[in-house]
Amino acid sequence: MKLFHLSDLHIGKRVNEVSMIEDQEYILMQIIRMIDEEKPDALLIAGDVYDKSVPSAEAVTLFDDFLCRLAMRKLPVLIISGNHDSPERLAFGNRLMQGAGVYLSPAYDGQVTCVTLSDAHGDVRFWLLPFIKPAHVRRFYPDEGIESYTDAVRVAIEKMGMDQSERNVLLTHQFVTGASTCESEEISVGGSENVDASVFAGIDYVALGHIHGPQNIGSNRIRYCGTPLKYSFSEVGHDKSVTVVNLGAKGEIELRLLPLFPLRDLRRIRGTFEALSDKAYYSAQNTEDYLHVVLTDEEDVAEALGRLRVIYPNLMKLSYDNTRTRSNQVIDGALHVQRKSPLELFKELYELQNNQPMSEEQSDFAQQLIESIWEGHA
Repeated sequence: MKLFHLSDLHIGKRVNEVSMIEDQEYILMQIIRMIDEEKPDALLIAGDVYDKSVPSAEAVTLFDDFLCRLAMRKLPVLIISGNHDSPERLAFGNRLMQGAGVYLSPAYDGQVTCVTLSDAHGDVRFWLLPFIKPAHVRRFYPDEGIESYTDAVRVAIEKMGMDQSERNVLLTHQFVTGASTCESEEISVGGSENVDASVFAGIDYVALGHIHGPQNIGSNRIRYCGTPLKYSFSEVGHDKSVTVVNLGAKGEIELRLLPLFPLRDLRRIRGTFEALSDKAYYSAQNTEDYLHVVLTDEEDVAEALGRLRVIYPNLMKLSYDNTRTRSNQVIDGALHVQRKSPLELFKELYELQNNQPMSEEQSDFAQQLIESIWEGHA
């Protein structure tokens, strides 16, 4: 069985206040052409379909068009919500869409939707587990001792009643311990939302979403496919792609990548103002790309941003790298040697104010309060 694995479309996203909707439409149409060429048996979308829980009208219209094109091709589409999505809004019309082969995970209610597809080797069970937090699962299983994100995902999987003698594919949207992150992701509460990969033992393929850089976790059995587009300058070095999963008989899996080519790349260029303004240089560049320009001039260039935008109309960010800025970076680095969690910072503040450390009971209460605040604003 051949599967296309996508995630983190973030439809409607703005990067440096620039709308990416045109670029997203371009890349989704490129994926449609790949589907026509490769003819997969199903498309998996592992969360963060939209960039906001209440998406814009143009974002909804674009995704609606994408789903209609997939339905016309009789391609089963399996979709879960991510931390950026509203699970209730995303799942609107779910029962009607199933008739067109589009399966949307509802908000987690203690049960997980299972979709069965078949090939020459028999059935494959697809489990649609949306983004969950400990409080979501604890609500339905209060006696399970759920304290962490690992506990929450473990219990959710255990309660599925998965028969591991069959082939099983899990779609989920979580931060799995060991994944490499970048600036455009939201990893909250000092990393406390980490999920240990051991909870996925025995599952044939885990289609992950949440992390923007494509990568395997431990083996090709657990994979983040990454975003189809670059959404921050920390992703400049990423090669975006569609992950193609070939499932054979039980235990047989092979991955292949289909590269994606954006309408406008997200790049970083550097040099002096004079060098970057030289026609011989910019004539060899794609000047329509989204750019972070790093000027190496020792003195600030008057009206550099406006003057460079005449040549590079999609210049998103301008900064300097010179003797002055490098000395500032050393000072700034000294002030941010260690990234601390909200709980660690709160403990330090408490000790400064009270001349004594927090008790274990106070620490546990503060952690619960911090998590409830994050959950209320996610």
